[in-house]
Amino acid sequence: MNKHRSFNILGNIAVVNFSDKTKLNNKKIFAQEILKKNPNIKTVLEKSGKFSGRLRKMKTKYLAGEKNKEVLYKENNCVFRFNIDTTYFSPRLSNERKEIASKIKKNDAVLVMFAGVAPFSIVIAKNSKAEVYSNEINREANKYAELNIKLNKVGDKVELISGDIKKVAKELEKKKQKFSVIVMPRPRLKETFLKEAFLLSKKGTKIFYYDFCKIEDKDKIIEKIKNEAKKAKKKIKILRIKNAGEIAPYKIRLRIDFKIL
Repeated sequence: MNKHRSFNILGNIAVVNFSDKTKLNNKKIFAQEILKKNPNIKTVLEKSGKFSGRLRKMKTKYLAGEKNKEVLYKENNCVFRFNIDTTYFSPRLSNERKEIASKIKKNDAVLVMFAGVAPFSIVIAKNSKAEVYSNEINREANKYAELNIKLNKVGDKVELISGDIKKVAKELEKKKQKFSVIVMPRPRLKETFLKEAFLLSKKGTKIFYYDFCKIEDKDKIIEKIKNEAKKAKKKIKILRIKNAGEIAPYKIRLRIDFKIL
């Protein structure tokens, strides 16, 4: 496949990455080919910008098929609806969601930060007997999260907490709420938000922390976590360092599992 012809399939929508030099006519021809060869795909969009800002919004342009930007996507026996331009969703994290859900114990109280349209929260709720608190700042994503919780019939297990995690963490701490598991599928932000995670953790809490780095910089991320733990006066034990996918040549998404001692 040519480099400018790579595309991602999200449920009923294909999103194509073209090189800058591709002419519109050629884009449309390629879009029609996709529709012909893939009967499940109803809409073809072109990705016209990178994920931007804290809400990780993507820009797409319509190319062919039905004029629609709402996806219906299935994974891990769950189903998700979301708008491709106004909310963030990564199908690449499907195995991560499954793996983390498998590590959750029966009476765990789980907090998912940066929850988006609630894929981590719902996959965990569907595959465990835990109580899940799902936090997201993007209002549009929260609307879809609410819908997805209903679609997957996990309303009795998932509680949506919308808003900025900094404020939310302080409010939860006032209520003396602590979690036994905290999942942090962070967007690419300078801030770690570990301060908030430590605030809501207790002895034995497991934290699944995601970050991005060059392959050779893994140690810097570990150092960063250890420094944050020191500031929060918490002792931690690193349980696992996992490469959770390549995001660009030599750049990876890293998952670090650690425990509060």
